[in-house]
Amino acid sequence: MEVVVLIPALNPDDSLCKTVRECISLGLRHVIVVDDGSAPEYQFVFDKVLELGAKVLRHAQNKGKGAALKTGIQEVAQNAPEAEGVVTADADGQHSPSDILAVAQALVDHPDSLVLGVRDFSGDAVPARSRFGNRLTAGIFFLLTGTACSDTQTGLRGIPRAMFDAALHTNGERYDFEMNMLIDVARSRHAIVSVPIQTIYLDGNVSSHFRVVRDSVLIYQQPLKYLAVALSSFVIDLGLFAVLSGKVFVGSAAGIWFSNIAARCVSGLYNFRMNQTWCFQAKRRTMMQFVKYVVLFVCVMLVSSAAVSLLRVLPCPLTLTKAVVDTVLFFVNYQVQKRWIFADPQEDKP
Repeated sequence: MEVVVLIPALNPDDSLCKTVRECISLGLRHVIVVDDGSAPEYQFVFDKVLELGAKVLRHAQNKGKGAALKTGIQEVAQNAPEAEGVVTADADGQHSPSDILAVAQALVDHPDSLVLGVRDFSGDAVPARSRFGNRLTAGIFFLLTGTACSDTQTGLRGIPRAMFDAALHTNGERYDFEMNMLIDVARSRHAIVSVPIQTIYLDGNVSSHFRVVRDSVLIYQQPLKYLAVALSSFVIDLGLFAVLSGKVFVGSAAGIWFSNIAARCVSGLYNFRMNQTWCFQAKRRTMMQFVKYVVLFVCVMLVSSAAVSLLRVLPCPLTLTKAVVDTVLFFVNYQVQKRWIFADPQEDKP
């Protein structure tokens, strides 16, 4: 089986040696460990790994899990042309070698798919923060991509050679890399294969280097930025609409249309610029992006105006009706902007 096991490691203990030893004994003879800037006192662990037959790559300083995975993938892409792909695993012993082998076999069987080792979070042994974090991430992932995934945070993944280039161009150098790659794969409509694995948490997962606040912000930064821009645009839009429809054009259908269009134009220009430069950080800022945005903007504006006008007969404030309509359009807007307007050309590659 020409599959490379790739393990990023930061200050590992003997669990890393055990994982490497058992993987090799199961026939997974190609193992790469990336030392992501570990302290000098952990050097003996990497020496043992070398003696076991693994290859060790080193970062002089800590760069993050995503950067370590990219270093390993780059090594395989350049120097192991026979490899069908890599299986990424954690260094703390939470991925059993038998499960690593199962994911490797699934990778061989599905050479064009991303393979995920999926855990069962229903057991009592799962730490509460891990159960909550996974459910929250899975929910956000579904809203962003429309794809259901029961374990978005799994570190046990099979990445085929066909996805190496896309992985190396995925944004993120730390824990955000894994989520961003998963989103990119889902958006590109490539298959995701799930393999059930054991759910192992050692000592309440105290060995994890995941920092709940900082790394969660990294994982969710793009949707959070989009939400912040959308909310501020929403306030501008709703405020102008309330003033125009309530003070200038009172009660008429034509006034509602004009008020909505005027408010949307002002908030739309603000929204476009903020999303282009801050949220999606478009690498190519072109006139075509603006043209596409204008097309989307007009379509959403017309749908919003028509819906609010049709629903004005409801026994509720007109501003509330508009708020509900625009909330529904919020999720559609995000998907279109991310996939069509500000998409990185590299994301279309397998």
